[in-house]
Amino acid sequence: MIGNNMSGLARVLKETIKHYKLQCFIVLILILVSAVAGVYGSVFLQSLIDDYITPLTMTNDPDFGPLIMALIRLATIYCIGILSTYTWSRLMITISLGTLNDTRESLFNHMESLPIAYFDTHAHGDIMSVYTNDTDTLRQLISQSFPQMISSLATMLFVLVSMLMLNPPLTLIALLMACVMIFVSRFITKRSGRYFRQQQMTLGEVNGFIEEMMEGSKVIKVFTHEEQSIQDFEKVNEKLCEASTQANKFANILMPIVMNIGYISYVLTAFIGAWFALHDMFGMTVGTIASFLLLNRQFTNPIGQISQQINAVIMAGAGASRIYAILDEPSETDHGIVTLVNVKKENGEWVECSENTGHWCWRHPRPNGKVQLVELKGDVRFHDVTFGYTKKKVILHDISLFAKPGQKIAFVGATGAGKTTITNLINRFYEIQKGSITYDGIDIKLIKKPDLRRSLGIVLQDTNLFSGTIMDNIRFGKLDATDEECIAAAKLANADEFVRHLEHGYNTYISGTGESLSQGQRQLLAIARAAVANPPVLILDEATSSIDTRTERIVQEGMDKLMAGRTVFVIAHRLSTIQNSDAIMVLEQGRIIERGDHDDLIKEKGTYYQLYT
Repeated sequence: MIGNNMSGLARVLKETIKHYKLQCFIVLILILVSAVAGVYGSVFLQSLIDDYITPLTMTNDPDFGPLIMALIRLATIYCIGILSTYTWSRLMITISLGTLNDTRESLFNHMESLPIAYFDTHAHGDIMSVYTNDTDTLRQLISQSFPQMISSLATMLFVLVSMLMLNPPLTLIALLMACVMIFVSRFITKRSGRYFRQQQMTLGEVNGFIEEMMEGSKVIKVFTHEEQSIQDFEKVNEKLCEASTQANKFANILMPIVMNIGYISYVLTAFIGAWFALHDMFGMTVGTIASFLLLNRQFTNPIGQISQQINAVIMAGAGASRIYAILDEPSETDHGIVTLVNVKKENGEWVECSENTGHWCWRHPRPNGKVQLVELKGDVRFHDVTFGYTKKKVILHDISLFAKPGQKIAFVGATGAGKTTITNLINRFYEIQKGSITYDGIDIKLIKKPDLRRSLGIVLQDTNLFSGTIMDNIRFGKLDATDEECIAAAKLANADEFVRHLEHGYNTYISGTGESLSQGQRQLLAIARAAVANPPVLILDEATSSIDTRTERIVQEGMDKLMAGRTVFVIAHRLSTIQNSDAIMVLEQGRIIERGDHDDLIKEKGTYYQLYT
C-alpha cells in the first residue's frame, strides 16, 4: 500500500513539473532565497551584538551610524525573504489549482473511455469521492506540503552549516536533540499514517452509501426503511469517525511533543553556551549565544513542520493511489477498422461524400487494399453466441437469431433470462466469449464502436435526462440537429403537445433528474431523442413499463411511427405491445426456448401462451 502511495506521489510530481517547469524552477529558487534570508538574519545577530551594540556600551561618545546601517541591511535581507515567500506562495496557488484542473480533466476524459463494466462494479459515490476529496488532498500537498517541506529542509541545511561555523560543540548537542525529535516524529507519523490512509478509503465508502440512499429515497420512504438506513449509515460513519479520530489523535500530539523537545534543546543549548562563555571556551560570546539560540530554534522548528506535513503527504498518497487506480484502468478496447460514412449514388453505385445526404454505408477496408462500401440496412444476426459477465457464470448459451432490415424482433421471458444482455451485446458494451454477431454481414468486432453505436438508437426503461433545456435533451441524440429537426422528432414521438404547454416550451430548463416532468413525459423525450438520431436499428428496453395505460397509447403511437422501416429489438413485459412483432424470442436461463410470431406461439401453447394468457 505504501509503495503504491509513493508511486502515485512520484507520478503527481512528475506531471506537475512537466506542465509547470518554469514556475516550479522559480519557486525552488525563491524558497532557497527565503531560507537563506532567514538564516542570514540569525547569523548576523552575532555580529550585530558583538560588533555594533557591545562597542557602543563601552564608549562615552557612541556613534549610532554603523548600527543604523547594519539594521537597514538586516531589514533589507528580511524584506527580500518576505517578498520571496509571498511570491512563491502565490505561484504555488497557480501550480496547485492548475494541477487540480488537469487531474480532474484527465480523470473525466479517461472515465469517458472506460467500459460499461467498470461502472457496474464500482460505486458511483466512491468515484465521486475521487473527484472531490482525493483531488483536494493533492491540491493541499502541492500548494502547502511540498513547498513547506522543501523550505524546511533548505532551512535546516543552511542552519546546520551556520551552526558548525559558529560553534561545533553546541552544534553536536543540537544534532543529538534533533535525532530524538526525528525518532519521535517517525514513531507517531507511522501510526497516524495508517489511519489517514484508512480515512481516505472509508470516506469513499461513506460517499457511496449516501449516494445510494439519495437515489433510493423513495423506496426507503415507501417501505419505512428510515430506521434501518440510519443504523446502516451509523456503522459506515462510525468506521470513518474511528479512522479519523485515531489519525488526528496521533497527528495532533505530534507538534506539542516535538515543540517541547525543541524547548528542551533550546534550554540545554542556552545553559551549555552560557557555561562556555563564562569559562571563555570555544570563543563563545554573548552575540554567539544569542545567534546560536535563534539558529537552534530555526533548526528544530522545521523538524516539527516536516513531521506535520508528513500526514498530509500520506493522505495525498492515498488519494493519488485512488486517482491513478482510475487512470490506470484499461480503456475500452476498439480494434475496429470499419467506419460509417455518408454516401450518394453515382452511376448506380455508392460513393463517399462529405455532406450529410441521409444515406450511409459501412466503409470496409479489405486485405487486398481495396475499400468496399456496404449499404447500412440494419441486418443484425447472432451466430451461436455464448456470453458471461464472468468466465465462471455464463448468461447466454448458443444464441442464434436474425433480424432482417425492417423487422421487429421481441424478447420475452422472466427477469434474468438474458433479454437486456442480448441488446447490450449489439452495442458492444460487453465482448462475447464465443460465436459472432454480424451487422449487414460485417462482424461487429470489425466496426469501430463509435460508428457502430451511432447506427443504433436506444430507449431505456430508466430515462436519463441531462441538465439543460428540453431542446438540448432532444438534440443529445444528434448534436448537430437543427431546432426544426428536434421539433419534428418531438412530433414523431408525440411529445410536441405537452412541450408546447410548458411555460417556455422547448426552452424550458430541466434538471438532470427531470423531476418537474412525469415519467411518461420523460419517456416521450427519450423517444424523441432516439428519433432525431434517425438510426436504422432501434432498441426498446421496457420503454413503456413505467407509463400508465392512457400515456402508453400515446407513447406507443409515437414508437410505432419511430419503428416504421427500421430493424427493432423490443424487450417488453406487456405482451400486448409486441403482438405485431415479426418474431418473438422466448428466453429462459439464457437460452431461446421458443421462437415465432404471436399466432404461431399461441398455437404451440407453450411458455409464451402461458405468459400471454
